[in-house]
Amino acid sequence: MSLQQEILDLGCRARKAARGLASLSTEQKNSALLAMADEIMASKGAILSANEKDLARSQALPSAMIERLKLNMERVTAMADGIRHVAALADPVGEVIREWMRPNGIRISKVRVPIGVIGFIYESRPNVTSDAAGLCIKTGNAIILRGGSEAIYSNVAIVGALQQGGQKSGLPVGSILLIANTDREAIKHLAEMDRYVQLIIPRGGHALIESVVSAARMPVIKHSHGLCIVYVDREADLDMAVEIVINAKTQRPSVCNAVETVLVHAEVATPFLEKLAPRLAGKKVQLRADDSAFARLSSLRYAPLQRASEADWSTEFLDLILAVGVVDSAGKAIEHVERFGSHHSDCIVTANARTAEQFLREVDSATVYWNASTRFTDGGEFGFGAEIGISTDRLHARGPMALEELTSYKYVIRGAGQIRT
Repeated sequence: MSLQQEILDLGCRARKAARGLASLSTEQKNSALLAMADEIMASKGAILSANEKDLARSQALPSAMIERLKLNMERVTAMADGIRHVAALADPVGEVIREWMRPNGIRISKVRVPIGVIGFIYESRPNVTSDAAGLCIKTGNAIILRGGSEAIYSNVAIVGALQQGGQKSGLPVGSILLIANTDREAIKHLAEMDRYVQLIIPRGGHALIESVVSAARMPVIKHSHGLCIVYVDREADLDMAVEIVINAKTQRPSVCNAVETVLVHAEVATPFLEKLAPRLAGKKVQLRADDSAFARLSSLRYAPLQRASEADWSTEFLDLILAVGVVDSAGKAIEHVERFGSHHSDCIVTANARTAEQFLREVDSATVYWNASTRFTDGGEFGFGAEIGISTDRLHARGPMALEELTSYKYVIRGAGQIRT
């Protein structure tokens, strides 16, 4: 069987499963999710063993990608807990979004429904496999997963556990499918399969996103790169600002909601950097600074320090590297965010409510923060249970994509013999 035919067969199977999933009750879906979570825990040894094989063959990868690839008992348990959390959430399918009566007596309802079959293409993080599958099952969608070659053994083990748990509880066969072929042509074939797949969600680096967008014949919602920016205003609580930056940069630097650039108002740049620099040095953070920040940091003998290049302002480092700049107004900070940011997650630290509201209003990003770490941009932290991605698009979903974002809607019209004249 050719690779194209193999992918086509997966699409056919997923489409058939999606029709069965759409008719399941909330109780049936929740039962399947709980069984999937139990099977993840029952298979934890096999999953961790598979992950060790992936790690052993991926030592040449950047450290940030290895960190995202690695599983341990805590992360496997979190995968199962995440699925159980999704099971406990309200089911959006069948929700009546709006209902009204027309003068002729017909009643129109706008009702949430599953999207159908979702193609999910992602890199590195195998725990995302269970998040995506759990969300799709809860919303009555079948899913075709295509992870990166670096995580192939982990993904095969995780999907095997999910399938086994789902089938034990009566989930339609084909509800959760994995493209195990690591040939990049598989992505192209999946993206062209609009007959069976209603939505593609790519989650990964710029090259992956661009290849999917250029090939896709169906709608694409991008989980693009996260170049997150924190602006420290002249009226900021500087101790608070330091804690926010340290958390956003160093808690987990390899993720898309970690901060990559800090901008500080010129009036507080010196005292702020005097407070921040020792904390960053303790975490071994490399700094890339504009001329103004460079002069201040040099006087503090900060190392390692270098002058920022133009490219540094638009780079998602995903590592212990931070760009630092000095601006003379909130307006200049907003202009910088618009020019260099990725419209993912951006933050202002200030005690001035008017300045904060200007930033929240004018920064056109999926999530904007006032006095809080960008690390909260996460489905779990937002109370969604999990996420399939963080959309930097504007239609049809934006920010963390969870249950509601994995539904569409249809209009249901009830009449009593009305005809149009």
